[in-house]
Amino acid sequence: MHEMALAQSIVELVQEHATRDTFTHVRTIRLSIGALSHVDPRALDFGFDVIAKGTIAEGARLAIERPGGTGFCIDCCKSVAIAAYGEPCPTCGGHQWMLVGGDEMRVVDLEVD
Repeated sequence: MHEMALAQSIVELVQEHATRDTFTHVRTIRLSIGALSHVDPRALDFGFDVIAKGTIAEGARLAIERPGGTGFCIDCCKSVAIAAYGEPCPTCGGHQWMLVGGDEMRVVDLEVD
Protein backbone atom coordinates (compact mmCIF):
# COMPACT_ATOMS: atom_id res chain seq x y z
CA MET A 1 0.00 0.00 0.00
CA HIS A 2 1.86 3.09 -1.23
CA GLU A 3 -0.56 5.35 0.65
CA MET A 4 1.46 4.72 3.83
CA ALA A 5 4.57 6.12 2.15
CA LEU A 6 2.56 9.10 0.92
CA ALA A 7 1.22 9.66 4.44
CA GLN A 8 4.79 9.57 5.78
CA SER A 9 5.84 12.18 3.22
CA ILE A 10 2.92 14.43 4.19
CA VAL A 11 3.83 14.23 7.89
CA GLU A 12 7.49 14.99 7.10
CA LEU A 13 6.48 17.99 4.98
CA VAL A 14 4.24 19.30 7.78
CA GLN A 15 7.04 18.89 10.32
CA GLU A 16 9.47 20.79 8.06
CA HIS A 17 7.00 23.66 7.72
CA ALA A 18 6.32 23.67 11.47
CA THR A 19 10.03 24.09 12.15
CA ARG A 20 10.39 26.85 9.58
CA ASP A 21 7.15 28.71 10.33
CA THR A 22 7.01 27.96 14.08
CA PHE A 23 3.51 26.58 14.51
CA THR A 24 2.65 23.97 17.11
CA HIS A 25 -0.46 22.21 15.87
CA VAL A 26 -2.04 21.31 12.55
CA ARG A 27 -5.84 21.28 12.31
CA THR A 28 -6.39 20.59 8.61
CA ILE A 29 -4.24 19.54 5.68
CA ARG A 30 -5.85 20.32 2.34
CA LEU A 31 -4.75 18.01 -0.47
CA SER A 32 -5.46 17.91 -4.17
CA ILE A 33 -5.36 14.31 -5.37
CA GLY A 34 -6.30 13.81 -8.99
CA ALA A 35 -8.92 11.21 -9.83
CA LEU A 36 -6.38 9.42 -12.06
CA SER A 37 -3.54 9.47 -9.50
CA HIS A 38 -3.97 5.85 -8.32
CA VAL A 39 -4.25 7.07 -4.72
CA ASP A 40 -7.10 5.71 -2.61
CA PRO A 41 -8.22 8.61 -0.37
CA ARG A 42 -9.63 6.25 2.29
CA ALA A 43 -6.37 4.31 2.49
CA LEU A 44 -4.40 7.57 2.65
CA ASP A 45 -6.64 8.86 5.44
CA PHE A 46 -6.16 5.62 7.41
CA GLY A 47 -2.41 5.61 6.82
CA PHE A 48 -2.14 9.24 7.79
CA ASP A 49 -3.88 8.63 11.14
CA VAL A 50 -1.40 5.83 11.90
CA ILE A 51 1.73 7.71 10.76
CA ALA A 52 0.74 11.03 12.40
CA LYS A 53 0.46 9.57 15.93
CA GLY A 54 2.90 11.32 18.22
CA THR A 55 3.71 14.07 15.70
CA ILE A 56 2.61 17.66 15.26
CA ALA A 57 0.05 16.37 12.74
CA GLU A 58 -1.70 14.00 15.16
CA GLY A 59 -5.45 14.62 15.02
CA ALA A 60 -5.25 16.71 11.86
CA ARG A 61 -8.02 16.26 9.32
CA LEU A 62 -7.22 15.57 5.68
CA ALA A 63 -9.48 17.61 3.39
CA ILE A 64 -9.12 15.99 -0.02
CA GLU A 65 -10.14 17.58 -3.32
CA ARG A 66 -10.43 15.17 -6.28
CA PRO A 67 -9.97 17.06 -9.58
CA GLY A 68 -10.99 15.03 -12.61
CA GLY A 69 -8.73 13.93 -15.41
CA THR A 70 -7.99 16.21 -18.34
CA GLY A 71 -6.41 15.17 -21.59
CA PHE A 72 -5.42 16.70 -24.88
CA CYS A 73 -6.71 14.68 -27.82
CA ILE A 74 -4.20 14.51 -30.64
CA ASP A 75 -6.87 13.39 -33.12
CA CYS A 76 -9.30 16.31 -32.64
CA CYS A 77 -6.87 18.82 -31.04
CA LYS A 78 -9.13 19.54 -28.06
CA SER A 79 -8.78 19.49 -24.30
CA VAL A 80 -11.24 16.96 -22.94
CA ALA A 81 -12.36 15.48 -19.63
CA ILE A 82 -10.98 11.98 -19.12
CA ALA A 83 -12.75 9.69 -16.65
CA ALA A 84 -10.26 6.79 -16.75
CA TYR A 85 -7.11 5.61 -18.47
CA GLY A 86 -7.80 3.75 -21.69
CA GLU A 87 -11.11 5.46 -22.41
CA PRO A 88 -11.62 7.10 -25.78
CA CYS A 89 -11.81 10.84 -26.32
CA PRO A 90 -15.38 11.88 -25.44
CA THR A 91 -15.41 14.29 -28.41
CA CYS A 92 -14.12 12.22 -31.33
CA GLY A 93 -13.77 8.67 -29.98
CA GLY A 94 -10.02 8.59 -30.64
CA HIS A 95 -7.55 6.93 -28.33
CA GLN A 96 -4.57 9.17 -28.93
CA TRP A 97 -4.71 11.60 -26.06
CA MET A 98 -2.11 12.83 -23.60
CA LEU A 99 -2.95 13.26 -19.94
CA VAL A 100 -2.45 16.88 -18.87
CA GLY A 101 -4.16 16.87 -15.46
CA GLY A 102 -5.80 14.69 -12.88
CA ASP A 103 -2.85 12.52 -11.85
CA GLU A 104 -1.28 14.97 -9.42
CA MET A 105 -1.04 14.94 -5.65
CA ARG A 106 -0.13 18.09 -3.80
CA VAL A 107 -0.57 19.80 -0.47
CA VAL A 108 -2.72 22.88 -1.12
CA ASP A 109 -2.47 24.48 2.33
CA LEU A 110 -2.40 23.91 6.07
CA GLU A 111 -4.68 25.20 8.80
CA VAL A 112 -2.45 25.58 11.86
CA ASP A 113 -2.24 27.02 15.38
